[in-house]
Amino acid sequence: MGSVGHVQPQSMHFAEPLPLKSGAALRDYTLVYETYGTLNAARDNAVLVCHALNASHHVAGTYDGQPKSEGWWDNLVGPGKPLDTTKFFVIGINNPGSCFGSTGPMQVDPATDQPYGAHFPVVTVEDWVDAQARLLDRLGITQLAAVLGGSLGGMQALSWSLRHPDRLRHCIAVATAPNLSAQNIAFNEVARRAIVTDPDFHGGHFYAYGTVPKRGLRVARMIGHITYLSDDSMEAKFGRSLKGEAFGYSTQDIEFEIESYLRYQGDKFSDYFDANTYLLITRALDYFDPAREHGGDLTAAFAQARCKFQLVSFTTDWRFSPARSREIVKALLDNRLSVSYAEIDAPHGHDAFLLDDSRYHALLRQRFANIAAEVK
Repeated sequence: MGSVGHVQPQSMHFAEPLPLKSGAALRDYTLVYETYGTLNAARDNAVLVCHALNASHHVAGTYDGQPKSEGWWDNLVGPGKPLDTTKFFVIGINNPGSCFGSTGPMQVDPATDQPYGAHFPVVTVEDWVDAQARLLDRLGITQLAAVLGGSLGGMQALSWSLRHPDRLRHCIAVATAPNLSAQNIAFNEVARRAIVTDPDFHGGHFYAYGTVPKRGLRVARMIGHITYLSDDSMEAKFGRSLKGEAFGYSTQDIEFEIESYLRYQGDKFSDYFDANTYLLITRALDYFDPAREHGGDLTAAFAQARCKFQLVSFTTDWRFSPARSREIVKALLDNRLSVSYAEIDAPHGHDAFLLDDSRYHALLRQRFANIAAEVK
């Protein structure tokens, strides 16, 4: 197994407005993307990889001259890897509203010549899927061999099967859900409040003040990171280990190793992620609910799907529990669609979809081998 090597992001500009689910439109926007492998003559070996909350178009490979710049799913995508780039043309697209190059709150609004900031329009999973479809149109790809995503990326994969049912042959949705539970929405709201109440947030227009609401971003990341891990994995990695040799009897200083770890994650996140983007993406998570337009009937929502499905969940993932994947599986079976489901007993919690679990990777390797056999 090898790496795709050094990669180079590309960008594509769109002058035509993108209608958004809110009724607004995104005008004059750019999408950043990367590709790995070669598109075959029949143009039927393309796989779209959809990114989750804090990821981007940089799925695999490295950037020349930048150490530790591996793509966020580099362990899965590459020559000889489960998603084999010697067989597939893999595409990663940075969604609008992000802070990694595609048009988002940090970019200049052509209508005002100022950064969008809080004025960037609210975007949804469905809007992202439509933007991705436009980019694929430009690449001359009319049908995808598969759409793959984990977590929020899995929601996008599911949305592809509903909004563009004839444009994909396989949907592979990992560690995802048909909508967020009330508890999940609550976690997102606490994280958002941490950001918007930071004095440096300035109503979302902090760029003009030369500030960054780092305190809010740190807390938001710490909250989120707790939900990505299982109790077992946190116990195994940190337990009640102290940072020092004994209690310092302080209410503000770091006492436990888990506190040090969370602060490190928060500090790192606040250095590279945009606060307005965090608000937008967590709202997109909240809004995703394909059954809502069908009176809450998920079976009715999936009646329009046509592709084959692979669902994967992890037993210790309490944020997107296996029960949520089973809801999707039932709706697909009710519609007599082709669906395979794997529930993997892994200790890592939600983050398991990013890790090197041999059973999980073997499953995806076999699935993509079967898809490759269908390619012309």
